[in-house]
Amino acid sequence: MLLKQIGIEFEVINIDIDESVNKNEMPSDYIHRISVEKARAGKELSKNNLPVLAADTAIVLDNVVLGKAECKEDAIHMLNELSGRTHDVLSAVTVIGKKEITKANISKVTFKVLSKDDISHYCGTGEPIGKAGGYAIQGKGAILIKKLEGSYSGVMGLPLEETYQLLSDCG
Repeated sequence: MLLKQIGIEFEVINIDIDESVNKNEMPSDYIHRISVEKARAGKELSKNNLPVLAADTAIVLDNVVLGKAECKEDAIHMLNELSGRTHDVLSAVTVIGKKEITKANISKVTFKVLSKDDISHYCGTGEPIGKAGGYAIQGKGAILIKKLEGSYSGVMGLPLEETYQLLSDCG
């Protein structure tokens, strides 16, 4: 887990919130809102006074948030859209301690041009299901990527630089 990588001990709090994008909601507003809602839900369920951290990441192509691939067909469609193009990966991290603070990170990911076979093979692994944009950079999806500008950990779902800053501010 990414938090262990930076020496942070943690306890997982399972929450359930609606992660739907609101009508006319900008992608940056969306990730900020979801990150805050997750942190607030976690704080309500927390059994101690420790800071609560939550994050959200969205794949954005042409200013549209691509959701999680729910099935193979979703993944195929998304990967065809991403093929040969650059998209944004927006991540927001919220920490609620003595105060509530949110930081955001934007990375740019460029996919190589994907053939039908590339997409079929990758989708056949099952990895794209449940993944935003239909891929996982930390898994087999790494072979789809030509270039990354920004935070590798942010594309994975938790930008470590911003996370460390927020947790440091909380003590």
